[in-house]
Amino acid sequence: MATVTQSGRRETPKVPKTTSVFKKYVMAISGILMLLFLIAHMIGNLHVFQGAESFNHYSEWLRIFGEPALPPRTLLTAIEIVLVVSVIAHMWAAITLWRQAKRARPQAYVTKKSVVQTYASRTMRWGGVIILLFVIYHILDLTTGTLNPIGDKAHPYANVVADFAPDRWYVTLFYTLSVVAVGFHLRHGIFSAARTLGQQTSRGAVHANRIALVLSIVLVAGYLSVPFAVLTGLVS
Repeated sequence: MATVTQSGRRETPKVPKTTSVFKKYVMAISGILMLLFLIAHMIGNLHVFQGAESFNHYSEWLRIFGEPALPPRTLLTAIEIVLVVSVIAHMWAAITLWRQAKRARPQAYVTKKSVVQTYASRTMRWGGVIILLFVIYHILDLTTGTLNPIGDKAHPYANVVADFAPDRWYVTLFYTLSVVAVGFHLRHGIFSAARTLGQQTSRGAVHANRIALVLSIVLVAGYLSVPFAVLTGLVS
């Protein structure tokens, strides 16, 4: 007796579930590390409202923090390395999870996805691209000084004021759009990270949703307060 098997349709190999879970944990943990950096960086930025001396002193303190026990810039370099690794890990997990999901569903659904799902996924996807471009520009602008009108590392306060001057309104506009994109990304990312790390109850989801919303609003407001303060002359 011969056994006839169907050929012609090759099934996509299934990726072990543990691999997906691991990638989601990578996304959650790396996202939390970047969130902590954003909070600390925002607090540092707010020193600009205390004047040039305070802001410049804060910028210098970042470089000498840990002395004399450690060489100059040791801790700042360590933070930068952790941040770079977190960004790369986050992008790797996001891209591979997206490709994995796409391979699992090679054909589009006949019915449309819900508005909420479509909005969230598009926000995370395009928001991530915008944020990456913004980070590159931000480093070249206020870190290396390459794109800054002054670009003097000894006077970071003057760099900030020159960067968001009224005649450079397009910089403020780009900064605003990018920060808002960060806010949307955080809004969805914080909630997703909470689910990945064990939050599964409906009551917990409500709390996670509120925390994500509040943190996103606070961070967006905190970051945007600096360029608009310069633009309006409150900081000069």
